[in-house]
Amino acid sequence: MQLSDLLQKSSRHHSHLCPRQILGVRLGLLGMKTLGFDSPPPKKRLLVIVETDGCFADGVSAATDCTVGHRTLRVEDYGKTAAVFVDTVTARAVRVAPALDVRQKAYNYAPGETRHYFAQMQAYQIMPDDEMFTVVEVTLTTPLHSILSRPGLRVHCDRCGEEIMNEREIRREGLTLCRSCAGESYYRISKSALPAALLRQDCTIIG
Repeated sequence: MQLSDLLQKSSRHHSHLCPRQILGVRLGLLGMKTLGFDSPPPKKRLLVIVETDGCFADGVSAATDCTVGHRTLRVEDYGKTAAVFVDTVTARAVRVAPALDVRQKAYNYAPGETRHYFAQMQAYQIMPDDEMFTVVEVTLTTPLHSILSRPGLRVHCDRCGEEIMNEREIRREGLTLCRSCAGESYYRISKSALPAALLRQDCTIIG
């Protein structure tokens, strides 16, 4: 698929095209190319971990066909327009990120354009990969099999009773716990919103 087609595919999610989408598409194409793929490989062979959400992530998804729904796209929100590409067969992983001076370089590829947004819009479509990005080999700190898990695995939390999929449970003192009940929650529940049955359990709540 041509770059213009991928940009159109990405822009459909936003009703517009922006520099970060272009950056995401270009970065996605380079990540695949570095792993030896000319196009998105089949059978979930490619796993992409993006380091921010938003327009950039949609651009990467448009180029790679990796999605959250297919469990081939993950977000580790570091607030960075970068991504790690993993070949799930060989376990080879590379991290692709924009060059630190990519915005400044953009003006060299958009002569006469002084507005940075529009300079980036033009330049990011034509800049050479080696001027636009850095690529480094990386090793995942979480084992690949733990990230991927196995389909169809379900257990229930011994405290809140909710279902846990994809081996995300935590085993502690003989109990099977979800991350929230194990103390790793990103939210707190208002006590007034809890059913009486849950109020008797050891949940993280707001008094």
